[in-house]
Amino acid sequence: MYKVKIENKTIDIDGSITVEQLINDNFEKPLYVAAKLNDKLVDLSCSITEDVKIDLIKPNDPDGLEIIRHTCAHLFGHALKQIYPDAKMVIGPTIENGFYYDIYSSDTISEKELKSIETVMKKLSKKNYKIIREVVSKEKALDVFNNRNEDYKVKLIEEIPDDEIIALYYHEEYTDMCRGPHLVSTKHLNYFKLMKVSGSYWKGDSKNTQLQRIYGTAWDTKENLKNYLTRLEEAEKRDHRKIGQKLDMFHFQEESPGMVFWHNNGWTLFNIIKDFITEYLRDNDYKIINTPQVLDKSLWKKSGHLDKFSDLIFGVSSEQKEYAIKPMSCPGHIQVYNQGLKSYRDLPIKFAEFGIVHRNEPSGTLHGLMRIRAFTQDDAHIFCTHNQIEDEIKKLIANIYDIYKIFGFHDIKVELSTRPEKRVGSDEIWDNSENALKTALDASNINWTLNAGDGAFYGPKIDFSLKDSLDRVWQLGTIQLDFSMPTRLDANYIDKDGDKVPPVMVHRAILGSLERFVGILIEEYAGDLPLWLSPIQASILNISNAQEGYCSDLYKKLNINKIRTEVDLRNEKISYKIREHSMKRTPYLLIVGDKEVENDELSVRTRSGDDLGVMKVDKFIKMVETLVNDKSILLNK
Repeated sequence: MYKVKIENKTIDIDGSITVEQLINDNFEKPLYVAAKLNDKLVDLSCSITEDVKIDLIKPNDPDGLEIIRHTCAHLFGHALKQIYPDAKMVIGPTIENGFYYDIYSSDTISEKELKSIETVMKKLSKKNYKIIREVVSKEKALDVFNNRNEDYKVKLIEEIPDDEIIALYYHEEYTDMCRGPHLVSTKHLNYFKLMKVSGSYWKGDSKNTQLQRIYGTAWDTKENLKNYLTRLEEAEKRDHRKIGQKLDMFHFQEESPGMVFWHNNGWTLFNIIKDFITEYLRDNDYKIINTPQVLDKSLWKKSGHLDKFSDLIFGVSSEQKEYAIKPMSCPGHIQVYNQGLKSYRDLPIKFAEFGIVHRNEPSGTLHGLMRIRAFTQDDAHIFCTHNQIEDEIKKLIANIYDIYKIFGFHDIKVELSTRPEKRVGSDEIWDNSENALKTALDASNINWTLNAGDGAFYGPKIDFSLKDSLDRVWQLGTIQLDFSMPTRLDANYIDKDGDKVPPVMVHRAILGSLERFVGILIEEYAGDLPLWLSPIQASILNISNAQEGYCSDLYKKLNINKIRTEVDLRNEKISYKIREHSMKRTPYLLIVGDKEVENDELSVRTRSGDDLGVMKVDKFIKMVETLVNDKSILLNK
């Protein structure tokens, strides 16, 4: 006899019973997809044989949705193999809002074929078949997938340590491998859709076999699936690549894949953001520096980057020496720090750089401004003592929140990632550092979650993610403590006792990649950027040729007053020009006719069609100055 605590009940159990049986015996019309046994996530088919606390997982719980998506990936594999029996399954992990499955097939699967696969998936789901989990030996797993001619599964199994648990999931004639948990049947797999096809490579290496990657989404209800697809439609309308082209901001071309050709409008926006961050840096005692783009590979070897990121580093050679184009700025910043002996009285020292970095991202992962090979980081490093960590982190957190708010982002997700299994530094150092970060987070009165074991090998970190108006999450800012690199690269200071000791190095970025942040802003505002960020803030539109001289003088006056202005003197109907400049997302359309000239006035409209009426030129200038200084999202107060 043993006791099970479940849903505020304590149940006495005699003999073995599965979680599913326990639920069916004690709850009316239960709707659960998995359970946690003493906080360990398991299938409902798991047997209970001892005292245990059970937490039940509903379909709409985060864990529940992930389980639905894991299972749906297997359902996709089942359907795919019925249509393409010679296809070979590779991996099928869950991702945010869905899953993907990498496959190898001699048949090219286009998006047209996805509908057929989806139809078979729906037929299979309606059968409500049991999904059976079996823990097997490595030898049996190899036999199973060798017999099924699943070459990639065999390769994956061969890499699994002999003592690691291998779980197989069976449904009808289909078999797959997964750590689980999964649904016990397909009855909850009703609301899914296959989304798109892209390319990938075995183990992410472009030198390996090219694979096909099929993306899908799965949800707990029809309504949630519909809402997600609606958000995707809206996201498609807001695609920064399309809007960027319409607004003449940037382009890409094959001669330089993953690298941006900035046009005047886009480069103006880029530099507005850069100038704003620069002002913040100077106000917060950062020394703005610049380090070389090319450094000897020996430095990257010494820093540890060459071993860890070799696939991402662009290499060059000159005069029989090997160099690397910098993938990050930290080793260069330490070289600046090392110029001259430092005392504890000098710390903290803050270096910042808008570092242009290059990373050889796989071509299949490139996506407009969001994933590129050359980008600019608002990179900074703080060299401080252990006693200074907490105060510096609190300042950074406050600064990060202030900056995100100014750009219009208020929903911020914060995660603290703590020590991984493989790490450098003593437990004492990690204890002190993690406690310092926790204290700083708590003192900042913000909500944060713990991501245990996901810190960098050199120190714990805090990650900041933004949720946009479409509920998409963008990871941007990071604060990372580093005990390793200062030691690797011989950075020291003289402490109170006169000893040479390495400083703590705080890596921090607020926006991350400026290019990516531009893309996020374009999509967040659907191109209708706030006034202070708009590359062109006002367009002067004349009604007839009679106003050309006034418009030209007005253009000069507005630009002298730092209002970014263009003038359109074309011999076109005013309605046509209004429509055209509204589509260009210009915040203000300044219409000039004979009356406006006579009275030194403007007829002011916004890009959304609001008529602000006729106003004096100086009044308009004052209004714009106020809105820009306030970083206002609105175009009228």
